[in-house]
Amino acid sequence: MGDVINFRQARKKHDRAAKERTAEENRTRFGRTKGEKAAEDQRRDAEIRHIDGHRLGDAGPDGEDDKAG
Repeated sequence: MGDVINFRQARKKHDRAAKERTAEENRTRFGRTKGEKAAEDQRRDAEIRHIDGHRLGDAGPDGEDDKAG
């Protein structure tokens, strides 16, 4: 005679396995490695420093440069 199966437990086990498969697919499709995230952050910081380095002066509350005198 066969083993007794609790259908509720079997259904939940099947659903968990399906969710894990979906999660694994999403991690490979959309995920980025720690190195990729760090490289992106460094690139973004370098761009901000580059842009800030080309500013002529800080605009005051009236919109005019403080350094213009």
